[in-house]
Amino acid sequence: MSTTDIPRRADAPARRTRGRTGATRRGDGRAAIIFLAPWFAGLVLITAGPMAASLYLSFTDYDLLTPPTWIGPENYTRMFEDPRFLNALQVTFTYVLVSVPIQLALSLALALILDKGLRALSFYRSIYYLPSLLGGSVAVAILWRQVFGADGLLNQFLALFGIQGEGWVSHPDYALGTLIVLNVWTFGSPMVIFLAGLRQIPQMYYEAASIDGASKVRQFITITVPLLSPIVFFNLVLQVIGSFQSFTQAYVVSGGTGGPADSTMFYTLYLYLKGFGSLDMGYASAMAWFLLLIIGGMTAVNFVASKYWVFYDD
Repeated sequence: MSTTDIPRRADAPARRTRGRTGATRRGDGRAAIIFLAPWFAGLVLITAGPMAASLYLSFTDYDLLTPPTWIGPENYTRMFEDPRFLNALQVTFTYVLVSVPIQLALSLALALILDKGLRALSFYRSIYYLPSLLGGSVAVAILWRQVFGADGLLNQFLALFGIQGEGWVSHPDYALGTLIVLNVWTFGSPMVIFLAGLRQIPQMYYEAASIDGASKVRQFITITVPLLSPIVFFNLVLQVIGSFQSFTQAYVVSGGTGGPADSTMFYTLYLYLKGFGSLDMGYASAMAWFLLLIIGGMTAVNFVASKYWVFYDD
């Protein structure tokens, strides 16, 4: 046996190990591609593809029945000459700017109450979370229409005290208010998140503040609010985005018309009416992309403003 054969034999197991490792990695890579393929297919066919198509259609005149005709930015310029579009913007911004702060304040207040260590906490948490699961459903919207109708439960309750109620959902001055109340009622999701955030605040901070003589209100302002500000910011961003996308409530309560007098004409409802009611899909596509810009702009404003009131541990 020659001495040159010894290194070769010593290296052979190492080479075989490296070969097996490389083959294993290639096999893992192929397996990962196979498992991720449905997700990528969904991304292209369900998300990216339709988005690209709607962007193209927003620059066309398209009625769903004939081939689209390129008209450039005309759909975007039409929006600001359309009084119903401007009214839909006003209604939607009013809905978001009024309902979201009230909803967050109510959910935080209930989270503070539940954080006191109530018995059967899981039961109460489930009950309060239930409206968030049902609030966007057709059934609850129909129920809401019945409650706030001229002969609804609210007016029957007011009649017990001799008060003549209005037809709340059929009056232009009150119809939007009923939808705001419905959105506020779905406080369960942010409440659960607030409750989880409150449980992460160390009790030693409150104990130290109590020793220094700080009142409960002072502790809330100087301890709870700063340490909970990232959770407030998170809920704020989510609820603003969700409120801009509200559709079912306005559609069901108004009977799909946005009435009375367009007082519940949400942006998404008007988009639906233009796209599938008037078959003006090019204009509806332009509205969809403009809504994306609005939501993106509002989110960007929240992120820029957050550096002045959101406090992190670092």
